Amino acid sequence: MRTVTGRHGRSRDGMREQTRCRRVDDSMTTFGIIGAGNIGSQLARAAVGIGYDVVISNSRGPETLASLVAELGDRARAATPAEAAAAGDIVVVTIPLGKIDELPVDALAGKLIIDTNNYYPQRDGQIASLDDESTTTSELLQTLIPTARIVKAFNHIAAVHITEQAQPTGTPDRRALVIAGDDAEAKATVAAFIDAIGFDALDIGALSEGWRIQRDTPGYVVRLTAPELASAVASAKRYRDQ
Repeated sequence: MRTVTGRHGRSRDGMREQTRCRRVDDSMTTFGIIGAGNIGSQLARAAVGIGYDVVISNSRGPETLASLVAELGDRARAATPAEAAAAGDIVVVTIPLGKIDELPVDALAGKLIIDTNNYYPQRDGQIASLDDESTTTSELLQTLIPTARIVKAFNHIAAVHITEQAQPTGTPDRRALVIAGDDAEAKATVAAFIDAIGFDALDIGALSEGWRIQRDTPGYVVRLTAPELASAVASAKRYRDQ
């Protein structure tokens, strides 16, 4: 495991100054967001804050997102999930896991996808391969969209803390967030985004390691520094071993 940070330094005005920095990769200008719930809305705010355009969608239709888009300003627009997927250089999938079969698979082919999903059987229904722990939530998404470059991230932070707990690079005791994935370049891009919006990024390895930060593990929805999070992730146990 390793902590990955970007290039932004601390400023006198803290995160207010940091959010005026430009996006971390000028070759990627647009975030597509599928799911405008708590996490999706907060990531939209964070992305707009560092200079990305945002195309945000939900299952109820673009017209239901008018107030959020008005808040986000000129860099944001509402769309359908397929349109958000097609527009995004980076696409966030943040919908209930039980609905991933409804994703616009063709539009997501080949995309860099940030997967925030968690498995809650009472919400998602029983999924046998997750119940027997033969796979993980992000690997399910990878199977559905095999050409996508998927990075697991933002599944273990309460949405409100994405803004409330953000701090500039180099701040002592800065909160860390996990990334996992099989594509090194994709992980580096997501790690730089995480740093730019106010957190350290802890790379825990392959997509298959994402179980280490699933619900009920020591690092789940807990504010931890990078060393503390690394220790928590290392101590995680499969449900069958708990």
